[in-house]
Amino acid sequence: MAEFTLPKSSKIQKGRHFAAAGAKAPRVFKVYRWNPDDGRNPTVDTYEVDLASCGPMVLDALIKIKNEIDPTLTFRRSCREGICGSCAMNIDGTNTLACTKAIDDCRPGEVAIYPLPHMPVVKDLVPDLTHFYAQYASIKPWLRTQSPTPSDRERLQSPEDRKKLDGLYECILCACCSTSCPSYWWNGDRYLGPAILLQAYRWIVDSRDEDTGARLDDLEDPFKLYRCHTIMNCARTCPKGLNPARAIGEIKKLMLARRV
Repeated sequence: MAEFTLPKSSKIQKGRHFAAAGAKAPRVFKVYRWNPDDGRNPTVDTYEVDLASCGPMVLDALIKIKNEIDPTLTFRRSCREGICGSCAMNIDGTNTLACTKAIDDCRPGEVAIYPLPHMPVVKDLVPDLTHFYAQYASIKPWLRTQSPTPSDRERLQSPEDRKKLDGLYECILCACCSTSCPSYWWNGDRYLGPAILLQAYRWIVDSRDEDTGARLDDLEDPFKLYRCHTIMNCARTCPKGLNPARAIGEIKKLMLARRV
């Protein structure tokens, strides 16, 4: 499995046809390629896509490339609605979702597409998220209670307490924020990273959860939580507009409050 590195070579492949006169001009996409089975170094392949017969999003261009130009191109995708997080990648220098990134929003010229940075690459644009998901599992992301479950109703929550989850529950675990964080690049083996810590805070602040003390105990570690240096890349790149840095700050406040 290769670490994402900058390729040194490229090749040019063109689509079948171009737009008619007066239609949208073709757009050039430079796509990171690496195949673990061929023994070659990573490369960047260049594709020219006819936007007159292509959807508006970068994912549409990738699907068109795979369907009509190069069937060997590999990437993840699923919902195409910005919900599943499968198509997270680095587009035009920013970690985002290919299904919600409009081609017209990319800078003029060639559109560079790479896998999420500083992650092992399975193939082409597919990062290995095994460690990321293991970190997510480590925070036990489910409702943990000691009191008996009500027999005749669900566990109730006031509108005020429910509002505390806004800006947290929307996280789709796309890993855009964690893979944009220098602290996670340097200490990803032990630092949980912004995505997982935001998820941790989502359960800490949930009024129905009854294991707050144990959750904070689990995060009381020099690396799990405190490697965050408030660089704010996480908030800038989140495709859902969330602010993991704020959630991390709130966890630190709770840690301090229980020491006083």
